[in-house]
Amino acid sequence: MRTEEVLAAIATGLWCWDNEAGTVTLDAEAARLLGLPAEPGDFRESMVRSRFHPVDWNEIYGVVNLAVSEGTLAEARLRIVDEAGHVLRIVRSRSKPVLRAGGGPQSYVLTGTLQEVAEPQPDSTAEHTAITGDWRRSREAFLLDAGRALAEARSTEEVLRVAASLSMPGFSPDGLAVFGVAGERLTIIGHHGHHVGDEHPFADMPLDTDYPAAEAVRTGRAIYLPSPDEYRRQFSATWPLARRFGRRSWAFLPLIASGHVMGAWMAGFRHPVSFSPDERAVLTTVARMLAQALDRAGAAETERELSLGLQRSMMPSLGPGIPGMPVAARYVPTGGGLQVGGDWYDMIPLPNGRMALVIGDVQGHDVRAAGLMGQLRIALRAYASEGHRPDAVLSRASRFLAGLAEEQGGCESAGPRFATCLYAEADPETGTLDIARAGHPDPVVISVDGTAVIRQTAGGLPLGIEADSDYPTTRVVLEPGETIMLCTDGLIETGGHDMATGWQRLRPILEQPTGDLEKLADALVQAVHGPTSHYTTGPLADRREDDIAVLVLRREGPTTRQAPPRRTAMTIAQADPERIAAARQQLRELLHDWADPEQVDSAVLMLSEMATNVLVHTDGDALMVAEAGGERGERRLRVEVADGSDELPHKRRPGEMASSGRGLVLMEMLADAWGVDPRGEGKSIWFELQETQEPPAP
Repeated sequence: MRTEEVLAAIATGLWCWDNEAGTVTLDAEAARLLGLPAEPGDFRESMVRSRFHPVDWNEIYGVVNLAVSEGTLAEARLRIVDEAGHVLRIVRSRSKPVLRAGGGPQSYVLTGTLQEVAEPQPDSTAEHTAITGDWRRSREAFLLDAGRALAEARSTEEVLRVAASLSMPGFSPDGLAVFGVAGERLTIIGHHGHHVGDEHPFADMPLDTDYPAAEAVRTGRAIYLPSPDEYRRQFSATWPLARRFGRRSWAFLPLIASGHVMGAWMAGFRHPVSFSPDERAVLTTVARMLAQALDRAGAAETERELSLGLQRSMMPSLGPGIPGMPVAARYVPTGGGLQVGGDWYDMIPLPNGRMALVIGDVQGHDVRAAGLMGQLRIALRAYASEGHRPDAVLSRASRFLAGLAEEQGGCESAGPRFATCLYAEADPETGTLDIARAGHPDPVVISVDGTAVIRQTAGGLPLGIEADSDYPTTRVVLEPGETIMLCTDGLIETGGHDMATGWQRLRPILEQPTGDLEKLADALVQAVHGPTSHYTTGPLADRREDDIAVLVLRREGPTTRQAPPRRTAMTIAQADPERIAAARQQLRELLHDWADPEQVDSAVLMLSEMATNVLVHTDGDALMVAEAGGERGERRLRVEVADGSDELPHKRRPGEMASSGRGLVLMEMLADAWGVDPRGEGKSIWFELQETQEPPAP
């Protein structure tokens, strides 16, 4: 009796599927099972495919691809449908894919059998579960959850934790191990379901070891061991190491990412597992996702290590500090990607024994910004070490940055970059800081009584805008116990704030009494971004809008029991009348907690009149000095505006339509006291206000 007759007698047919040619060869029984005329022949692939239920076709397509990659049999149960889509019968397919020599991964011939199986009864679940979509839906839901969890894992440790928590539908392993490759050796990256120390025999072994994980790495193919006998038969040398764990089945799958075998994954089971095509498909999919997650996590960890190393090299520690002037600083990168950006701070010893404090911000948050920041920081240190004054240091730095832009020729898509910077030369003995500013936010001075005031300083263009820029110097004197804060705009404008609202957010933090500058620096950053425990030592949890650099310095020394008067000063140049507005704002800052707001308005009005009078009626600049002292609620304010003209002001009686001449009249009406004091060269006009309690609301 011929083989075909024997197979036909047991309702089994033969088929040969040529994937590249798109033809299927069937014997008579196979044609009958597929609902075609019971005659042998060659058929188009589309005709045969139309006989499978669409869901089952997708299933067998995946099973065949899995078998091609693993070099194993492809097994599946399939529903055969007629032209109307009604199920005729259920067949079982077993076939072996053979790759064509020299062909691609989809060039193969599938040879095997088709056999009719009995349709399950309603109360039978064994076959019914394999055919219906219940198990498939469960598997798909599992794979979706696993893929989502692995995609969200950001470190190797998190990936291993997710892998250990996976509960596969119907055949969850009780032990897992992930192996990596280091040179020509196999190592263990992590494991689950074992005791501490169990991994030692497998922790470091040559790749040519007779061990399933090593073979999976060498060949790039999965190894399924459904029983201890099969394990013993194929890997007798390492079977004694595996026997003591008491498992019944094992799966070793290669971890392949970007076409490269990076390791292997072992899943061990205490119950027998046959490793059906469906189960193999699940394991293969999980291994693929696990490999991709480990690859991403490894790349991210390497990038973080590199970026943190770069950050540590670019952001030096403050060193021993300044005698009598303790300093604290913080740097917070934007996060996401490299943990460095364009902001920086520095402290530079000077040849004259003083110390320079530098804070700056290069435009951008990318690698180029970080590189420019490093170059600019080195240039500033070099110019400062040569002994140049603050204005000369910034002028040279601006030429340096502009020269870099010219060398690049503006050919980069981002265009030339600029930088803001504040450079302060501090003298610990006198408490003076000579400040030059290049488009950077003004410093903030916190007095002994806790009042925080923005200290207006003269400034120039950001560095790199013009090769030849001037940067005037402003002298700020810190009294014993006073603190100065320097920061980049990221501390102020983060969270949708502008300079005004961002300053109002920070002001309560600055005015909280604290003797610890480290706590003050932490509180400032925490007010913007939350806890700061890992900002400079580890990866950020989320992406931030802008880099932050902040530096606070305090002058130590004996302080009187009574807080010294608050004091501020400003020069208003003839060529810069807009500074009158800055002077008004500075006076308001000085009197921000004054009891009567109407007195503050009066003081600002009188200052404006005095300063305007100098600019209109003289040829020189005006110097404004304001001082408020005494116990709160009983303080006295004195404001002076001095100029170099000997001509004394005189009171006039302007008419209704006059546009000037009311300054002294206003001072006579609003001030508690006022006067004009001649000086050796020029004069000073002043007024005083005694603080009164705010009148009660009607």
